[in-house]
Amino acid sequence: QLQLVESGGGLVQRGGSLRLSCAASGFTLDDYVIGWFRQAPGKEREGVSVISSSGGSSNYADSVKGRFTVSRDNAKNMVYLQMDSLKPEDTAVYFCAAVRQSATYYSGDYYRLKGQYDYWGQGTQVTVSS
Repeated sequence: QLQLVESGGGLVQRGGSLRLSCAASGFTLDDYVIGWFRQAPGKEREGVSVISSSGGSSNYADSVKGRFTVSRDNAKNMVYLQMDSLKPEDTAVYFCAAVRQSATYYSGDYYRLKGQYDYWGQGTQVTVSS
């Protein structure tokens, strides 16, 4: 069974940090772009960050640039999202998603804003209190 599972969410105060993890099972992540998305109540889903299959390229939404860092460990089949200097407006359910990376074209903006992802996790809640 092909599955992504997020973990690491929770309640944190403004200015605090959390590290989200995304674990894959049933397939290896080596050939996949991984995106992190979030959705707050009453708001559209937002592409937060993406990382290329090799980890050599990453892309961030302006709202999190300089505060969030995406990384991956393909040997462990894991992807991470380090979130620092958290703000109340970061409160949302965070999802990771996977799509096989094109062999001919890569654009972080494309994958973050328009990518058609094949696999999604169930989400993990992040709540930042003021």
